[in-house]
Amino acid sequence: MPRVTIIETGLIAQRRRDRHGSFPQMFQRMIHAVDAFIAFDVVSVIAGGPLPDPKTLEAILITGSSAGAYDALDWIAPLEDFVRAAYASRTPMVGVCFGHQLMAQALGGVVRKSDKGWGIGRHVYDIAPGNGVIEDRRIALACSHQDQVIEAPPATKTFMFSDFTPHAGLLYGNGAALSVQPHPEFSVGFAKVCCELREGNAPDDVVATAKASLELPLENERLGEAITRFLCKSSHPSPSP
Repeated sequence: MPRVTIIETGLIAQRRRDRHGSFPQMFQRMIHAVDAFIAFDVVSVIAGGPLPDPKTLEAILITGSSAGAYDALDWIAPLEDFVRAAYASRTPMVGVCFGHQLMAQALGGVVRKSDKGWGIGRHVYDIAPGNGVIEDRRIALACSHQDQVIEAPPATKTFMFSDFTPHAGLLYGNGAALSVQPHPEFSVGFAKVCCELREGNAPDDVVATAKASLELPLENERLGEAITRFLCKSSHPSPSP
């Protein structure tokens, strides 16, 4: 099994981290629920950690963040270069939320704040048939975002989508990269925290509806298993764009 290098791009406040874990810890729990023997390294670019050469890595996972992919932060451009190098070397790579947006932007897509506003709570996504990653027709997952991939990069296939998020899941043309907007690593408890954090920023009815939606079950395990399988593959067939 590969060693997964988690690129930490966002920090959770200490009191919430004590209860729910950091973003890397959430992903470690998600992946270990599928395979307890997978090992991890964490590179915290948000805390100034240097990026390794992606050609030396076995698998890469890029976390969510409160930052925007288009923000003028000093670690954004190097991370985009890292993504492009990983893509060129076909190192298995997955991005979630901010990671999804950063990967798409680095590889030629367009990311910006959506005029649809905040997406929070439990959202249901359609799944394109025969995508080779995850089957069934729909999946329910937690999300927390205002930015979106507005235009997918060239040579990608949108395999997960909704009216609110048309490019919720992307498969990339090299066959070794995948990214998703929603959060399969979030517990219900942390998804509720994300709703509470939007109080005063998102409309009251959006926050209330999002909180209520989390009374229904999430299907994290299905996407978590699919992501783990994807990262563990030593080679990937190239999907049709």
